[in-house]
Amino acid sequence: MSVPLAITKTEIVGFPCRRGKVRDVYDLGDKLVIVTTDRISAFDWVLADGVPDKGKILTQLTLFWMNLLKVENHLISTDLNEMGPAFSSQKSILEGRTILVKKTDVVPIECVVRGWLAGSGWKEYQSSSTVCGIKLPAGLKQSSKLPEPIFTPATKAETGHDENISFEQMVKEVGSETANILRDRSIDIYSRAAAYAHEKGIILADTKFEWGKLKSGEIILIDEALTPDSSRFWDEKSYATGISPPSFDKQYIRDWLETTTWDKNSQPPAMPQATIAQTRLRYLEAFKILTGKDFV
Repeated sequence: MSVPLAITKTEIVGFPCRRGKVRDVYDLGDKLVIVTTDRISAFDWVLADGVPDKGKILTQLTLFWMNLLKVENHLISTDLNEMGPAFSSQKSILEGRTILVKKTDVVPIECVVRGWLAGSGWKEYQSSSTVCGIKLPAGLKQSSKLPEPIFTPATKAETGHDENISFEQMVKEVGSETANILRDRSIDIYSRAAAYAHEKGIILADTKFEWGKLKSGEIILIDEALTPDSSRFWDEKSYATGISPPSFDKQYIRDWLETTTWDKNSQPPAMPQATIAQTRLRYLEAFKILTGKDFV
């Protein structure tokens, strides 16, 4: 199968567009169209090169999880014709990576759930034996399984790193009722997804969700869910404590950047084709293992 070109930017005339690290979001007035591009970031920088099919894989995997877990979410349609001729006329670019969604007031909190001790959680634990103010048992190692999943919110950052906060800080930001709803729903979705992933030989170490409020006040899941970009997936066969196990994501790119002279304060260098290809294969592998289907 030939590898397509990476789609790193879309241009739809006539609609305001907000570009994030990965997504181009078009405002249709009462609805939004979200296009997941093949852009990829590392160390808070968007690289010049994209990873072919990455946007399609993220979109299809999100749709898979939303259908499997039956979570109330923002999806209206994946049919480009329902988005209008400006979108349907670019089918070759947009098909498979574009969704029409309900517009919501975004809750300004990243709802992170951790079942294993990794990433920023591990760093905080080393210094304080806590994660986001939650006291954890002594003697845990890097990548240890936690006694039970914990909810560790973070502030949403448009650029740079999200900042971990305590649940009490979250309550101050969004109110007690909303905070409790989001904590309970996020842990529930994580737990069900982790159980499913375990059946496939995959550890869902941690993940993050984003939520939005409709005008009715209903809170629904928005953005992506349970993808290699928003989650830490480990292969159970290569899992061990005391290390950072290989993950199904852009680790190849991070590892390659660490071998260069890049200072992390300027635009990253161009990626070798082999690094791009290996990263693409990692995303494809995650898709196949989790869905049981080949990506097409």
